[in-house]
Amino acid sequence: MKRCSIDPDHSVATFAVRHLMIAKVRGMFPAIKGMIRYDDQDITRSSVEAEVDVASLSTGVKKRDEHVLSDEMLDAGRYPTMTFRSSRIARKQGNALTIHGDLTIHGTTLPVAFDAEHFGPITSPFGGEITLGFSASTRVNREDFGVLWGSEPLESGGFIAGKEIEITIDVEADLSEDA
Repeated sequence: MKRCSIDPDHSVATFAVRHLMIAKVRGMFPAIKGMIRYDDQDITRSSVEAEVDVASLSTGVKKRDEHVLSDEMLDAGRYPTMTFRSSRIARKQGNALTIHGDLTIHGTTLPVAFDAEHFGPITSPFGGEITLGFSASTRVNREDFGVLWGSEPLESGGFIAGKEIEITIDVEADLSEDA
């Protein structure tokens, strides 16, 4: 089993949510860190722990970022991090995986499953490190995590902010040592 530190310079968590149910708003949390325990003989015995700094949010609109970080939505003052801890990894076909685990958002922890792809390991041409890559995505209902703002039905139908959130995590991790 190898330990791999998530490379914060080459990793990001992103999301997409419908606004007024007609267009998607996208955002990113570029401050992500964590550890992957990687079994190169049987990837299903691997595990991941990741932590996202909520205050690193960027949607490209400062006023919107401030609102999402406020106590009306993510309440970054009370809940400064979002975390994911895997509990099980299932191999699908090729480099596809399902990563099951516990996702914590807004102080609420729920089980989720990420559809994921695994890339590498490769030797980096820049420093010679052995590097892995993963791209994982899931969909969650924000109300399940207590993020309720914008959930009141509009007279025209739909909501100010969609309930379903698409989450994607893209990481690179450098193999370091035996765990």
